[in-house]
Amino acid sequence: MNSVFVLDTTKKPLTPCHPARARALLKAGKAAVYRTVPFTIILQAALPDAVVKPVTVKIDPGSKCTGMALVDPDGRVLFGAELEHRGHAIRANLDSRRSLRRGRRGRKTRYRTARFKNRTRSDGWLPPSLQHRVETTMTWIQRFRQCCGIEGLAIERVKFDLQQLENPEISGVEYQQGTLAGYTVREYLLEKWGRQCAYCGVENVPLQVEHIHARANHGSNRISNLTLACEPCNSRKGTRPIEVFLKHKPEVLKKILAQLKQPLHDAAAVNATRNKLFAELLKTGLPVETGTGAQTKFNRCRLEYPKAHWIDAACVGDSGATVTLNADARPLRIKAMGHGTRQTVRTDKFGFPRGKAGRVKRVHGFQTGDLVKLVQPQGKYAGTHIGRLAGVRADGRFDIASRLGKITATFKNFTLIQRGDGYAYIY
Repeated sequence: MNSVFVLDTTKKPLTPCHPARARALLKAGKAAVYRTVPFTIILQAALPDAVVKPVTVKIDPGSKCTGMALVDPDGRVLFGAELEHRGHAIRANLDSRRSLRRGRRGRKTRYRTARFKNRTRSDGWLPPSLQHRVETTMTWIQRFRQCCGIEGLAIERVKFDLQQLENPEISGVEYQQGTLAGYTVREYLLEKWGRQCAYCGVENVPLQVEHIHARANHGSNRISNLTLACEPCNSRKGTRPIEVFLKHKPEVLKKILAQLKQPLHDAAAVNATRNKLFAELLKTGLPVETGTGAQTKFNRCRLEYPKAHWIDAACVGDSGATVTLNADARPLRIKAMGHGTRQTVRTDKFGFPRGKAGRVKRVHGFQTGDLVKLVQPQGKYAGTHIGRLAGVRADGRFDIASRLGKITATFKNFTLIQRGDGYAYIY
């Protein structure tokens, strides 16, 4: 269970406390709820002798999800979170906008001279889908600095070395030798093949690195010739060609061959953003510790912790070798949702206008993205529901995304808990 953030009467961050301690303070009237997610309380009376322990924010950058953990000087993980990015949604929106504009230019300015060479990009420019990963991560680091005394940062700066993955026989690379040798390739294969056997799909069993084209038949160690297999499948395949081994499973064979040809999109995305994120962390003025992906996995495996993004974040760097997790700890799952759209005219699948967007963003004090409580007096969904507003209408009917699915009700049954900030939260 995550710790509770504590603020003093002047909103100065104090050391996070245990949830039981926070409940006692709230029950005694010595504190009040300042923010619901992440849960933060504010003291009603000043504590002149309060001691603020320094906390380190540890980050495990990822292509789709970034893990974050707050660790105290004793190595205890106080808070864990997994931030889910929306880079794929941003790219899809940009592709849609590009196609709409191209079609409109073709219709309205057919003979206009091409101007695509007039645009320039500044040094360090990143595509919006990648820049989003950097900015959202920095946003949450600043939020953590407002909630607790952050005095250090740690980041997994090197995730995958694409040159080493493509050519393991490369010479002159010192980090290829020693205790961590082989961890980087295996970690990449685990992520690429979904941590399951490529042949039978079994999960949660020891997996072995399998050569598609066997070494006995002059197969290479290139990443494009490697997959993961359980011990029974690896033994049955032996040195046979994959086409012979899977001749009775054509769908599995087709899937594996397609997976082998996929480029290293996720690894490239992480490598493109890691240096930019590291530069932004240095601008905060806090000391920054760095570590490699191989070192992170080595620390996690030695401590026998399960695989998770926030746990990987806690194990980053040299300090990750001695971290301690609570048995009942659960991360806060943060999903970037955006703040709506600026598109004023909706289009159909052919790019032609079909209607205008709503002119009112806030209705009866509510807007899409707010965290609300719904008290439904009767009907199929009678009861109390808490969730995020999925949509508001001018006639006063709102949609709430609850655990039972989308529920539509009148605004009179809703109570605001927390204003929308562009993120959805799940414990």
